Amino acid sequence: MKRLFFMPLLAAMIAVHAQDIKEGEMLHEVTVKGSKVVQRVDGQTIYPTRQQLESSPNGYSLLSKLTLPHLRIDPVMHTITALSNLGSVQVRINDIVASKEDLLSLDMKAIQQIDYIDNPGVRYGEGIAYVINIIVKRPVSGYDIGADLTNTLTAVNGDETVYGKFNYGKSEFGVNYSLDYRNFKGSEYEETATYELESGTAYNVLRQQLEGQNKNLDQKIQLTYSLSDSNYVFQSKLSARRDIQPNRLFSRFEGYEDLSSSRTSSPVLDLYFHHDFGAHQSLTANAVGTYIKTDSHAEHNEGGSYAYDVTGKTYSLWTEAVYENRLKPFTLSLGTQYGQKYINNAYSGDADASNAMRSSMFYFFGQLKGRLGKLAYMGGLGVSSRYYRQGQWNDRFLLFRPKMTLAYPLARSLKIKYDFEVSQHVSQIALVSDVSIKQNAMETLVGNPEITPNRVTTHDLRLIYSTPRIMSELQGYWRLNANCNMEKYYRTDGHFYQTQTNADNECSFFYIQSENRWEAIPEHLSLTLYGGIYRFFNFTDTYRHTYTAFNGGASAEAYLGKWTLTAYADNGWNFMEGEHRGHQAAAWYLTASYQLKNITLSLYAQHPLCSNPLSHQTEVLSRYIHKEVSQHSRDLGNMLTFNLTWHLSSGRKYRDIQRTMNHRDTETGILQGK
Repeated sequence: MKRLFFMPLLAAMIAVHAQDIKEGEMLHEVTVKGSKVVQRVDGQTIYPTRQQLESSPNGYSLLSKLTLPHLRIDPVMHTITALSNLGSVQVRINDIVASKEDLLSLDMKAIQQIDYIDNPGVRYGEGIAYVINIIVKRPVSGYDIGADLTNTLTAVNGDETVYGKFNYGKSEFGVNYSLDYRNFKGSEYEETATYELESGTAYNVLRQQLEGQNKNLDQKIQLTYSLSDSNYVFQSKLSARRDIQPNRLFSRFEGYEDLSSSRTSSPVLDLYFHHDFGAHQSLTANAVGTYIKTDSHAEHNEGGSYAYDVTGKTYSLWTEAVYENRLKPFTLSLGTQYGQKYINNAYSGDADASNAMRSSMFYFFGQLKGRLGKLAYMGGLGVSSRYYRQGQWNDRFLLFRPKMTLAYPLARSLKIKYDFEVSQHVSQIALVSDVSIKQNAMETLVGNPEITPNRVTTHDLRLIYSTPRIMSELQGYWRLNANCNMEKYYRTDGHFYQTQTNADNECSFFYIQSENRWEAIPEHLSLTLYGGIYRFFNFTDTYRHTYTAFNGGASAEAYLGKWTLTAYADNGWNFMEGEHRGHQAAAWYLTASYQLKNITLSLYAQHPLCSNPLSHQTEVLSRYIHKEVSQHSRDLGNMLTFNLTWHLSSGRKYRDIQRTMNHRDTETGILQGK
């Protein structure tokens, strides 16, 4: 936050630029024609400005300019991170999950609007906290080819993508190839740990990294075909990802080395169909088959040699069918999801184990969304049945998810919104495996197949003020996790074990946060500021931990003709879960882009004026272990990255919308050490 000195500088630059514009032109430019943000019962609809679209070389760049609440969007590393502990982020194009390659090849001329759903209904399943749905028009003729080339000038890091889309009659053919590489050698890891032995004495350990490397080189290709008419769309996508070289993590400490490497290949077939029945009804069906093959090796050699290999195979099938009827008083949505998954991971070496697991999921939901006078509402119920089988463990769970959202206007620009939900949290597959992995000479990570889903109750109250130039939101949020899956440490014969359990545990937190956006000079300068106080509670039969944190950030976007300048900063995400008090590192960056006819040149400066920024920090507060861990990265310090985007299209005409898909499975179920 202390680095926000650049915001007054941007404002001064805008003022100088504005003085150079004739008075008549100035009045024309700043005329506010209507709000670019429309509040909805489940979030907001955003209509990007012409300047935002023309100055954005890809989807990540556009989303970063929108400064969506609760999210950090990195246009260089092509990541979208939720600055909270509420769940994951799902990006969609026309309501179908999109891949990184889809965002990099997004046609800005086709974008109609962006629905940012920060209160997803039961339609989106479990564990989804935020949904970004980009609505685009469907091309019916011509071609669209391009390249998005990102290369860091101060470190070995790059992401290269080339793509092409061709339309002929009712058909569209698409191909996309991407190459991703990284070789970071400037990491600095330090850990101070105190272990309380059975005798009552304290054993202190300093683990300080002398040398490190984070290296990857992988490629992905995807082929798409779609057939569409005015009332139906059929699309198929075949994609394959493979590591050209094994992903490698290496750390050298005083007297020993830690190493992990893995190579993954994964083909995915995705079939999608949507049909409109008249003006009010529609049916959508989607089926995705995924295969993942993984070969990995790991060594944790503190206190002696410890090495193991994992050969893993994962097969999964996911299907969905959704019926929607847009009636006059409300919209009715009914749907079902079904999934089957088989995991077979063979551990050899010092972690000798065979982990075979079968799981299945059946989910049904019904939802109503409408309006009663001025009162907008959304209510639904999801019911899921989950089945796990692993060795001698055989469990089936029936889970319910009721949800209700109400929104009411208190005045012309002021609205109050309340959301209530009861859901169930299901642990990652790797955490319920019966495999144990040694972390170092003193600690071992142990899976627990007896973990059961836990109930989550949330209350969300918001007061929203919105005008064409100002948007301000005050939010109060409370979440209670009863019998939640939380960390547990225990010791035996001088060794310490970390596992998870959900017996008589309670994990809850609440926060009060304000999000504010101001169009200081409409279509020329936008400013955003947010911040909140967070309070965490973690109670079990062996420990009681509380923690209070402040999380906040700010951004600015300036549009100067062909130039676009952006600035962003936040203090990370401070949180406490179980016996870990964590700090997701702060981020700050500056961006300058120059727009030519078909080429956009961008320069990104990440963590300027800092040669060795913090990338991760955590503290363990167990009664048996106290540990402070920090990691810095010289590669991320004063990081300069150059992006070149080239785009060429001809004969493009648009109609209706195009749906792209990318629901893929990435969870291998492999239990890994740090």
